[in-house]
Amino acid sequence: MTLPEELLATGADLEVRSPDPETDAIDGVLPGLIVAPRTPVAVAAALAWLSERRLSTVIRGNGTRSWGRPPARVDVSLETRHMRRVLSHRQGDLTATVEAGLSLADLNRTLAPAGQWLPLDPPFGAGTIGGALATNDSGPQRHRFGTPRDLVIGIHLATCDGRLVKAGGQVVKNVAGYDLSKVMSGSFGSLAVIVAATFKLSPLPGASATLVINRVQAADAVAIVERLAATQLEPVALEVRATRGRGADETACLLRFASVPAAVDAQVTHASRLLEGVGAPQVLTGNEERELWHAHEASLWEGDGAIVRVSWPPARLAEVFRLLEDLAAGGALHFRGRAGVGSGLIAIEGDDIRGADAVRRLRSSSAVDHVLILRGSPGLKRSVDVWPALPNAPLIAEIKKALDPNGILGAGRGGF
Repeated sequence: MTLPEELLATGADLEVRSPDPETDAIDGVLPGLIVAPRTPVAVAAALAWLSERRLSTVIRGNGTRSWGRPPARVDVSLETRHMRRVLSHRQGDLTATVEAGLSLADLNRTLAPAGQWLPLDPPFGAGTIGGALATNDSGPQRHRFGTPRDLVIGIHLATCDGRLVKAGGQVVKNVAGYDLSKVMSGSFGSLAVIVAATFKLSPLPGASATLVINRVQAADAVAIVERLAATQLEPVALEVRATRGRGADETACLLRFASVPAAVDAQVTHASRLLEGVGAPQVLTGNEERELWHAHEASLWEGDGAIVRVSWPPARLAEVFRLLEDLAAGGALHFRGRAGVGSGLIAIEGDDIRGADAVRRLRSSSAVDHVLILRGSPGLKRSVDVWPALPNAPLIAEIKKALDPNGILGAGRGGF
C-alpha cells in the first residue's frame, strides 16, 4: 500500500494529491504530498497519522505568504482551503466564528450586509483567516484596531496527537484560555493547526476620508505625527511613506478617518487646521481613497527585493528616518511606517548581498528592533536568519514540545 492509499484508508474526509511544481513549491522546495482535509476532525486525524510517521509538514492556506526560513524538507503540505465556513455570526455581540481556510475578503463580504466587518487590512486580502492569525499580519488600520492577536477571542486547534482543542470563548467577555489564542498568533504554523477562530468585529463606518500630505521633509513628517499624537483626534490609520536612495528623497504622510459622516467631517477639518504651516493636505474619499490605500500597500510588494518588518518606540521616528538615510547609501529602499504604533515594512532593492547587509545593519541599530525578514530569496534567508533573537525562546520551545512532540510542524520555518 502506498503512502496516499494508507492515509485515505484511515477514513478521514480529505483530499490527497501529488504536488504541482508550478504552484505548490514552498521556497523552492516541492512537498512530497498535498493533503487537504475537509473538516476539523479530518485535520486532527491527518495530523495524528503524520506525527506517528514523523513526516515533516507545512500548513498552507491560499499560499499568499511564503514566510519563514527555507524548509529543509517538506514531506506533506497540509492545506486548509476546503474549510471556508462562517460557523456563527452573533450580530448583537459583534463576534463571528469562522473556519481557517476562509479568506479575509470573503469573510468581510459575508459580514457586510449586517453592517459589520473584521477590521484587518493586511496587503493580502486573498489570504486566509488562518494565515493572517498565524503570521499576526495587519495593515495601516492597525493604528485603530490592532492586530489579529488583539481581535481574536477564541480559537479551535487540531493538535499532533489527534485532538481538537478549544480555547477562549464566543463572546468578548469570555476570556478563558485567551493566552493560547495569543500564543498561536504569530506561531507561523509551528505549533498546531488553526481550524477556526472567533473574532471581535466592528461596525462598518458610514464615511471615510484620507488626508495626504505629499513632498514633506522627514522632520516635517515627525512633527506631523507628534502634533496628531497630542490631540484628541482618532484616526484609523496614521502612515508615513518614504523612498530613499538612487536620487529619490520622497516622504509623505497619510491620515485616515472613518466613522459617522459628521465625525469624519469634523476630524478632517480639525486635522487640516492642525497641519497648517507643515503641509497642504489633499483630502480623498470614495474610489480615489480606496485606490490610494490599495496602491500604498501593494506597491511595496511589486519589486523583487527583500522585505523586512521592524518595530520601534513611536517617539523614535526621527531616529528611524536617520537610519533609512544611512541604509540608502547602499541602494534604494521603500518604507511604510505605522507611525502611531511604531511598526512598519522596509523593501530593500538589490541582490542578496545587499539585502543581508541591510538586515545586519538594522539588527545592530538601536533605532529599531524585532527585525523579521518577510520576503527574501532562499539564498538571502540562508545567509542571514529570517528571525531575530527571541527572548522567550525557551518558553516557546516547551510549548512546541507539548503540542508537537515529534517536531513535524513548520519544517523549521518558524522562529522556534
